[in-house]
Amino acid sequence: MMRLKVTFVLFLWILPLALANLRVGFYRRSCPNAESMVRAAVRRRLTRDKSITAALLRMHFHDCFVRGCDASILIDSNRKSSSEKDAGPNLTVRGFELIDEAKKALEATCPSKVSCADIITLATRDAVFLSGGPFYFVPTGRRDGLVSDPDEVNLPGPTLTVSEAFQAFRAKNMSMDDMVTLLGAHTVGVAHCSFFLDRITRPDPTMDRGLAAKLRSICGAASGSNPDPTAFLDQFFKQIGLKRGVMKIDQELANDPLSRRIVSGFAANTTLFRTRFAQEMVKMGNIQVLVGNAGEIRRNCRVFNPRRRI
Repeated sequence: MMRLKVTFVLFLWILPLALANLRVGFYRRSCPNAESMVRAAVRRRLTRDKSITAALLRMHFHDCFVRGCDASILIDSNRKSSSEKDAGPNLTVRGFELIDEAKKALEATCPSKVSCADIITLATRDAVFLSGGPFYFVPTGRRDGLVSDPDEVNLPGPTLTVSEAFQAFRAKNMSMDDMVTLLGAHTVGVAHCSFFLDRITRPDPTMDRGLAAKLRSICGAASGSNPDPTAFLDQFFKQIGLKRGVMKIDQELANDPLSRRIVSGFAANTTLFRTRFAQEMVKMGNIQVLVGNAGEIRRNCRVFNPRRRI
């Protein structure tokens, strides 16, 4: 029944120190069906929205690069305080309803057991796999954060140079190889016109003329109901090698001596990219995680649990 493209089940072993309190199958006893329940929610969403994979990848990245993978991006703002959702880079992040759906099902079966941070991580993995990407095991056991501050959102933007973008990755103990691999997630993504408009409103020698004309047509169709259209990103590493990178940072990867060799390697060997991408997703999912008694297990992913009075 399963007619998936070639997929790879990767048994990934990460340094014990990084996984001190995370482990594959963390919920095996406390909530045995946790992972299958998340996967079912993702599968249902994919039947009507194929772009959810790109949305979840972006959500996961935006969450992990601010305070670590603690689901702080899921918190709603209220009258008393703003949350990370209000920060400029997060205004176009979506997919929150899918996380809510999975959390509701889990709370009905295993109340206060599965963290929202783990739901993001598992849902992203499942969306990648169900879209034809590699399957990879992810350690679970993350806890949810207690802070969501829009002023702490400082993410690498699409107009940065390779060196500038790398500063953000290096701060998370990630290498240039790590960065190039993770940016390869753009191969299943879309980009809003506002992220690359400067590249098509004036001549850009690093962009293929045919692509520039196509993007001008797409962005020129902006309307009141769709003020910021999107363009699909596809065949990422091969396309940027042909000056067909949509966003500046994407094209810079193929041009900059710091990253050019890595791009060429992935363009020539898709299997290598799939293997490395799975490894990097696991690595990113371990950034500054809360474990043990730190943080909390939210009952509603959009709000912090009520504080207990002493």
